[in-house]
Amino acid sequence: MKVLFAASEAYPFAMSGGLADVAGSLPKALRKRLVGCRVVMPLYSSIPEELKANMNFITHITVPVAWRRQYCGIFEAKVDGVIYYLLDNQYYFKRDGLYGFYDDAERYAFFARAVLEILPHINFKPDIIHCNDWQTAMTPVYLDRFYCHDPFYTNIKTVFTIHNIQYQGQYGHELLGDVLGLSGDDCRVVEYGDCVNMLKGAIECSDRVTTVSPTYAGEILTPDFAHGLDGILRERSFKLCGIINGIDTDVYNPETDKNIYENYTVDSIEKKAVNKQKLQERMGLPQRDDVPVIGIVSRLVGHKGLDLVKCVFEDILKADVQFCILGSGEWEFETFFNDMAKKYPDKVALKLGFVPELARKIYAGADLFLMPSKSEPCGLSQLIALRYGTVPIVRETGGLNDTIKDSGDNIGNGFTFKTYNAHDMLNAIWRAIGSYGDKEGFNVLRKRAMQCDNSWGRSANEYIRLYKSIER
Repeated sequence: MKVLFAASEAYPFAMSGGLADVAGSLPKALRKRLVGCRVVMPLYSSIPEELKANMNFITHITVPVAWRRQYCGIFEAKVDGVIYYLLDNQYYFKRDGLYGFYDDAERYAFFARAVLEILPHINFKPDIIHCNDWQTAMTPVYLDRFYCHDPFYTNIKTVFTIHNIQYQGQYGHELLGDVLGLSGDDCRVVEYGDCVNMLKGAIECSDRVTTVSPTYAGEILTPDFAHGLDGILRERSFKLCGIINGIDTDVYNPETDKNIYENYTVDSIEKKAVNKQKLQERMGLPQRDDVPVIGIVSRLVGHKGLDLVKCVFEDILKADVQFCILGSGEWEFETFFNDMAKKYPDKVALKLGFVPELARKIYAGADLFLMPSKSEPCGLSQLIALRYGTVPIVRETGGLNDTIKDSGDNIGNGFTFKTYNAHDMLNAIWRAIGSYGDKEGFNVLRKRAMQCDNSWGRSANEYIRLYKSIER
């Protein structure tokens, strides 16, 4: 079986979020299971020079973008045994940053079409093209509308994964002919409501639609989570399934991680205390082993549940507890946590921005990890926290619900609350703090967290079963 994984970003070349982790890890896991998986992505100017130096130029072609044709250079690179194709067009991709430009619709319409156009030139004909998020949503549409009668493309199937349904590729109708190159009946595929919706087109035209957790697959069938697409998803629910993301357990490994102060395993978990002490020192907090440290590594935005945290934060601080917070985002929350750090310097430490090595130190050094999201399609932070033996406190939504089970039954791996309510969250935090007071019991819980299997291997097996069901 051959799979071409199409994504707008992939680790280690370019990343802005969880998609890059998936595109950098899932293909590697599939290859270990004898699936011929390769990745295609744009060649951004921001890709590190040392990675560009190891790319090989294959050829160049032109790609239709509505009524015009645009240059596309095809480069090849190999990382961890996986072949990557990086598509070059400096007009579209030689910019600072990946997204947020006035012509993003045209940039990714070009990329989506190029994914198909390069196939006869790379000596790799996939059985399945696995597309991800709105930036590749037009690939299944173009395959269905423009290429289905070409013998070379006839038997190629498509899988489309929704990583976050909030981002749909919505634009005005004027894009139909001039940018997307659609006319007549073809326009209906991407029209939804009063606009063009690329995600809707992918849902219509893909052979299967997946999302990144089973719970989220159910949630997006409802108006509260679907951002307007619940109707079309219910109509196409026979295509839909949820497969939980994993993490790269080689990258996130407390036994070998060079970013943490002291390496440890589940059998030497007592060494985690060194990471806690050094984290407290780094963040300017009193170095105490008897106080639980709660970590937050997050974008500081409302839907991450930080409005709940803000509501009862000073109530939490009445307990003997410390917070290590890393992130950036909305002014409201940056200002709030900055004020709290000044008001309670022995209890709250804040670092604004995102510092990858500090994030690892928080995962390794904290005792508890707070993630009270309003919505969370999958979530990687709670999986990383488990890997480092840091016990998550989460709301039961999306992938958080699928990966964290409350330890009240003595078999769970964290602390959970269901209702999006500040005092329900507060109750879960009190239980977690109380659990920390039982050193022996909390140590058992830590070890149970570290022994959870959240590797990509399990998820890769589910994708393979999905791919095989399409081939039949």
